[in-house]
Order: sequence, then structure tokens, then C-alpha cells
Amino acid sequence: MFYRKSVEERIADRMAKRRPLEEGKTFEHGPAKFVFISLIVAVVLMHVVGLAIVMEFA
Repeated sequence: MFYRKSVEERIADRMAKRRPLEEGKTFEHGPAKFVFISLIVAVVLMHVVGLAIVMEFA
């Protein structure tokens, strides 16, 4: 009755309309960028706090 493109075809059309990613300026997945930076910040903070504790009791 009504023709509708398959999911794969719709995804391919949407991907074709997107402009190419700029090298070094685009992180492909926004939430992944948030998680990545959050983990780096958490690790750095844990190291700083751990170092401060060790220096206090040494």
C-alpha cells in the first residue's frame, strides 16, 4: 500500500546528508565525550587526593 524505505536505507540517506567530520575538531558521540572527560577528571582527582593523603601521613 504505502512504500517506506527500510531502516538501513533511511540510515544511509541520513548519513549521506551529513557533512564530513572535521579532523581533530569533532568527537563523534557527545555522551561518550562526556563520559571520557569525566573519567579522566575523576582519575586525576583521585591521584591528587591520594598523593595528599600519603604526604600527610608520611
